[in-house]
Amino acid sequence: MASNLKSPAREPWNKGKIVGQKVPFRTKDIWVLRARLQTESRVSELALFNLGIDSKLRGCDLVSLKVREVCHGDLVATRAVVMQHKTQRPVQFEITPVTREAVQKWIKQTGLKSEDFLFPSRVHASPHLGTRQYARILEGWVKELGLDPTAYGTHSMRRTKATLIYRRTKNSRAVQLLLGHSKLESTVRYLGIEVDDALEIAEQTEI
Repeated sequence: MASNLKSPAREPWNKGKIVGQKVPFRTKDIWVLRARLQTESRVSELALFNLGIDSKLRGCDLVSLKVREVCHGDLVATRAVVMQHKTQRPVQFEITPVTREAVQKWIKQTGLKSEDFLFPSRVHASPHLGTRQYARILEGWVKELGLDPTAYGTHSMRRTKATLIYRRTKNSRAVQLLLGHSKLESTVRYLGIEVDDALEIAEQTEI
């Protein structure tokens, strides 16, 4: 005899959450957080934050970086090339002096070797920092800055420098290359630049 019992309804994954693009960090927020992490000697977090901003990598690619991917010998490189997990396409990024200093200090402090993951996990089941761990760390940063945690996520890190570059140059092709998108349309949607540009034009148009 068939059972009339119904399985409990699954709660939507996005219940109570704001769905949509996560906002990039503002320049002043970046400097405030950097200063705090430096002052409090939170070496690993400073390296993670700075490299996350510079690399514009997805969270899964950032947390699985190996030391050899960002270093030439014993020194942190000025540029790096990483194969993206999602697209299996290589993407290049610059590593600024402030980030090189933070990463170098982290590597030296922990004694990491070339084949080691740059951000080892504290959880024995995982060889490197997980994306959920990364998301929790980022949520902590957002709260420290007094910002709304629902408006920010790991993609905020990926979007921050890309958005700033576009605003300064209006060069969407350059941003496409930096993000490793295969199609320009993906970059346009990702940054929401068509809407931003339209609003900017509208604000400058007097009738």
